[in-house]
Order: sequence, then C-alpha cells, then structure tokens
Amino acid sequence: METQRIVHLVLTGRVQAVGFRDFLARKARARSVSGWVRNRRDGAVEATLAGDHQAVEAVIAEARIGPRGSRVDDFAADDHPVSAQELERLGRGFAIRPTA
Repeated sequence: METQRIVHLVLTGRVQAVGFRDFLARKARARSVSGWVRNRRDGAVEATLAGDHQAVEAVIAEARIGPRGSRVDDFAADDHPVSAQELERLGRGFAIRPTA
C-alpha cells in the first residue's frame, strides 16, 4: 500500500532566473507527483508536492540541489495532513503558477 504525503516547500538563495520552476516541474512529473511551483516576490521559490511518499521524497532531494546555475541557501519543508479532499484539490499533474 502506498503512503501518500503532502509537503509545502520554500527555497531561498539563487533560485529565480535559473529555470528552477521548470526543473522542479520536470522532476515532479517524472515521478507522478502532483502539485505546483511558483516564484515569490521576495525572491524565494515555493511549491506544494503531493503523492507517494518515496516519490515526494525523491523530488525534495532534487529540489535541495536545484538546476545548474542555482544555489539553494535555505530550505523549509512542512508536511501537511493528507486527506482525500486535499489530494483532490491539488488534482493530478503539476502546474507552474504565476508569481505571488
């Protein structure tokens, strides 16, 4: 039985203008992880990942490294309760959202 996980990430450092959102979206989609990623006006990148525990953990490991040209100085990951409603709200697939 798969264990589901929902994690909210905030990454700071050199994480904008280096393809970080596209990088994270590719890594998530490759592992069938749902959610979204966006830039924040404060210079951080923010994401929510949902899916199989091991798949989410693998995407988190990739996010800590980031794409070539990036530098992750600080990384915060907060787990959220997994509910059918929350999983449904996140839907299937992985979206790149506008800056918030």
